[in-house]
Amino acid sequence: MSPSPSTSTSTSTSTIYKTEAGAREIQQRYREMLQAWPVPAEEVRIPTREGETFVLASGPKDAPPVLLIHGSGANTTMWQDDIASWSRHFRTYALDLIGEPGLSAASRPPLSSDAHARWLDEVLAHLGVTRTAIVATSLGGWVALDYATRRPDRVTRLALLCPGGLGRQKMGWLFKAVLLRALGRRGVRRSVATGTGLEAPEVQHLLDHVMLTFTHFKPRTERLPLFPDSALRRLTMPTLVTVGSRDALFDSEDTARRVRQCLPHATVNVLPEAGHALLNQTDSILTFLRAD
Repeated sequence: MSPSPSTSTSTSTSTIYKTEAGAREIQQRYREMLQAWPVPAEEVRIPTREGETFVLASGPKDAPPVLLIHGSGANTTMWQDDIASWSRHFRTYALDLIGEPGLSAASRPPLSSDAHARWLDEVLAHLGVTRTAIVATSLGGWVALDYATRRPDRVTRLALLCPGGLGRQKMGWLFKAVLLRALGRRGVRRSVATGTGLEAPEVQHLLDHVMLTFTHFKPRTERLPLFPDSALRRLTMPTLVTVGSRDALFDSEDTARRVRQCLPHATVNVLPEAGHALLNQTDSILTFLRAD
């Protein structure tokens, strides 16, 4: 699969990258990584009110759809280790979130509005998808929850990894990260490793990729709006929520408590040794997606 050489955006990349050169480096690395996508895929570029949106579609066209939404500072390649398994059974649509370091527009509409839901309406309409399961993580989990609470009849299943919008957001990590950045590259690496949970030796290659991204990328810094109990209780579809008890960004205990309180039908998995970046969830999510 060969990515297209260019992409348009409704907002200048200078709004989400520190320099234009940094933007080019990130996007070039992304295109190189797309070359290693492990299954056949179709690149779809969708015009929306927020600008062009990039989607990578894999799996049989007549299989049930699954929308994949990554987190902040990431793009579709975060699903690279999962896609071979999931796309055997589903038509997967790996979406590049707007305002993140992928090939979608740099637009960042207010999280307090219904802009993301209206944007996803346009994306799904272009794909010809009326109802879909969603797998999402972190900021993507917030976007998935926002959509599901506004369009519950359009979401068949929700599988969320360390989602935002449920438990308390830990802003203390952000202040610690700022202090560590004063120590130079070593401090930055420590802060990124702490924030993501990518501290083990065997995942240092993933940490290297995150380091490159955040050298050039300007992530969102505002708090994610919390969903009220009344909105969460509209989620009657099968739901799986997996969190890491050592998550440095969100209070996992608070997340688990609210899910159990508002979505008693949901399955909640708390991984005691995991941080914010949850790895090796391919099989558990596939089992959930295929359940009757």
